[in-house]
Amino acid sequence: MQLLAVWWVWIVLGVALAVLEVMIPGFVFLGFAIGAGLVGVLLGLGLLGGNVPLSALVFAVLSVAAFLILRRVVGVTKGQKKIWTRDINDN
Repeated sequence: MQLLAVWWVWIVLGVALAVLEVMIPGFVFLGFAIGAGLVGVLLGLGLLGGNVPLSALVFAVLSVAAFLILRRVVGVTKGQKKIWTRDINDN
C-alpha cells in the first residue's frame, strides 16, 4: 500500500489507463486516467501528504467528476439514435 503514496505511481497508472482507453475507446478508462493523473499531481505538490486512503477517495471523486464532464461534453446527446440502413457485410 505504501507504493500508492508515491506520486509517480499515480502518473504511471494514469498513462496506462490512457493507453488502455486508446485501445478500448468509449470514454470509460479516460475518466479514471484523468483521476489518477490529478491525484499524482496533487501528491507531487504535497497536497495529499502521502495519505493512501485520502488519495483513493480523491481518485474516486475526481474520476467520477471527470467521467461526468466527459459524458456531458462528448457523450451522447438527448434523443440521439443511430439507425442502420445497411449491413456492413452486404456488398
